[in-house]
Amino acid sequence: MKFDLQHTDLKSNARAGEITTDHGKIETPIFMPVGTVGSVKGVHFRDLEEDVQAQIILGNTYHLYLRPGLEVLKAAGGLHKFNGWDKPMLTDSGGYQVFSLSDKRKLTEEGAVFRSHLDGSKHLFTPESVVDIQRVIGADIIMALDECPPGDATHDYAKKSMELTHRWLKRGIKHFDETVPLYGHAQTFFPIVQGAGHRDLRTQSAEFIAAQNREGNAIGGLAVGEPTEVMYEMVELVNGILPKDKPRYLMGVGTPANLLENIALGVDMFDCVMPTRNGRNGMLFTSEGILNMRNEKWKSDFSPVDPNGTSFVDHHYSKAYLRHLYVSKEMLAAQIGSMHNLSFYLWLVKEARKHIIAGDFAQWKEVMVKKVSTRL
Repeated sequence: MKFDLQHTDLKSNARAGEITTDHGKIETPIFMPVGTVGSVKGVHFRDLEEDVQAQIILGNTYHLYLRPGLEVLKAAGGLHKFNGWDKPMLTDSGGYQVFSLSDKRKLTEEGAVFRSHLDGSKHLFTPESVVDIQRVIGADIIMALDECPPGDATHDYAKKSMELTHRWLKRGIKHFDETVPLYGHAQTFFPIVQGAGHRDLRTQSAEFIAAQNREGNAIGGLAVGEPTEVMYEMVELVNGILPKDKPRYLMGVGTPANLLENIALGVDMFDCVMPTRNGRNGMLFTSEGILNMRNEKWKSDFSPVDPNGTSFVDHHYSKAYLRHLYVSKEMLAAQIGSMHNLSFYLWLVKEARKHIIAGDFAQWKEVMVKKVSTRL
């Protein structure tokens, strides 16, 4: 993987760059739609590519490992061949999913023992095994196994968790460097900064991660219950330590305003289930604010879903029709909402990139943060 840093905003730390992988180029800042089980819920890959204009999507190691399983994925030639997506792909290590199963898992020095949410069967993820699993999945960018502590974790808990994550990382790096990709394209291994909301731990973790000298770095354990101000404080702190010539990936974030504020702090890559999850439930994000499509006010509003939108669904359907679909519990509503929100998120980061290159990102960001946070 290659990262070319092309522009930096003069009045913030926002950056525009380009990541090159064997499956194609990714212009940053970028938002990555989440395809947990190898699909972005309710959205065809043709529409993701042509309408949403996604450049990279995610898969999830935990879910893909359990179903369809490694045997099927390997026989298919990896997830790219299995699902037909031929652009770049990233997989997270499954750590967040495992650790969210607090009543079904146990942490040891060896790894994480957990029980499947599908059938209760017992499994073990180790720093080495998640590398092997992600080799079989075949994503272009793969993540290290880490523990994601809650946002309100005490200093003592967060310190022990971070130190375990660092020990696991050394093992994961060693195993990654001793193994090879399975399908003829290169894979890149990202470590993850942890430390909860504690400045000293985040500093220590960022320094440790930077010293590993990998091709990119991730920031985890944020947007997990801590105040938004703490998230921004930790991101600013960490990005002051992580190398500037490598992409920075903020995991699991967030709202449109979160994206803009974190782009200003120097983040290059984002993912979040929010656009699709909220879209399925009738919440649409737009350049003028947030729409709740279940509201009575849209019942006889025959204007386009979003006259400023970039997706065909924004202009083909009316607000009244979309509201009718939601209250009727028609599955097409969830598809339209997901398409719209994903298209908006990709439009937003593309606009951010344009303004970074043009040199007026900071001014534009201040206006847009207010707009995208307004409820209409």
